[in-house]
Amino acid sequence: MFTRVLIANRGEIAVRIAHTLRRLGVTSIAVYSDADDGAPHVWAADVAVHIGPARASESYLNVPAIIDAARRTGAEAVHPGYGFLSESTELARACADAGLMFIGPGVEALDVMGSKIRAKERVAGAGVPVIEGATENGTGAGSDRELLDAAAEIGAPLLVKPSAGGGGKGMQVVRDLAELPEALAAARRVAQAAFGDDRLLLERFVDAPRHIEVQVLADHHGSVITLGERECSLQRRHQKVIEEAPSPLLDEATRERICAAAEEVARSVDYRGAGTVEFLVPAQRPGHFAFMEMNTRLQVEHPVTEAVTGVDLVEWQLRVAAGERLDPALGQAPASGWAMEARVYAERPEAGFLPAAGTAQVVQWPDGARVDHALEPGTAVGTDYDPMLAKVIAHGATRGRPWRSWTGLWRRP
Repeated sequence: MFTRVLIANRGEIAVRIAHTLRRLGVTSIAVYSDADDGAPHVWAADVAVHIGPARASESYLNVPAIIDAARRTGAEAVHPGYGFLSESTELARACADAGLMFIGPGVEALDVMGSKIRAKERVAGAGVPVIEGATENGTGAGSDRELLDAAAEIGAPLLVKPSAGGGGKGMQVVRDLAELPEALAAARRVAQAAFGDDRLLLERFVDAPRHIEVQVLADHHGSVITLGERECSLQRRHQKVIEEAPSPLLDEATRERICAAAEEVARSVDYRGAGTVEFLVPAQRPGHFAFMEMNTRLQVEHPVTEAVTGVDLVEWQLRVAAGERLDPALGQAPASGWAMEARVYAERPEAGFLPAAGTAQVVQWPDGARVDHALEPGTAVGTDYDPMLAKVIAHGATRGRPWRSWTGLWRRP
């Protein structure tokens, strides 16, 4: 196991990682920008290093600054959390060059799964069901022609997706093929601005789909296990807001099949660490599912899986990165009860849910629930970063009846 780990993130996920590091006796190193001087995640860690101005590109997205902070503090490994640099091949390579362990998958997995086009091709080759669609081989007007020709064969409705995208950015639903040229142009503009990559793909649009994702763990010795599924179908503007485990949609036979497919996805890229394989499932045909994407990092909603399995996913990220073998028993115990997570945002509903800023005067959380947060009375909430402030996780014996409060795994310092 490592003795010193740098957390290349902020907010509630940095606090959450620091808790596990402290429980394991590992020194935690926080990084912070000008905007986060004195923030809760700074106090949650054993050591804190200033890395730059409030602008994320000059601090939390600044790979040289992260590597320099790790070197100066004697860190052996870097945990990227989620968001920011969590799926960055640049950070993974920079860690390797600096003799640091990147607590995440290898560069190939990051590279393949970071492209929706390459990911779909790879998993289809592994025999995993994918949504019917088409990808482009080139760029520009010639590629538009490719996609228009393919769309004529597939038919409407269609979904236009940026290859390098995430969070629903740039996605366009096309219900009439006459609308496709305009949709392609709009998606390319957003994709180029948001991701620096304007490549697109088309998929048959699935009306009212259910969003099911499977938690996987894989080690350096070829073992891959799954820890059940989560359902994340309640979303707003393609952003998840409520997540639960297990899914009320799946029967046991489908659950076994979808978990087996997730394992094949992980094996197709020689995956290591914790990851999530996401599928779309038609609500009217729950026995059918198709691969959507793989998130090569810890998910925001990982606590609901921890609640029903009793497995600390951050701990196993660390153990796998340190070269340990997975315990085969991890994936064999049935889920215990039911868990749901609700995200808490600093937003103004009356203004279309735009991010809100201010200072937290009173902070109170419900008893009997796990709350992952980085919010204390007096904490200044700005608009420099994502407006999500906390996650409230409830765990019960059944989906409809409370059972007990969070126990065992989560201990606040």
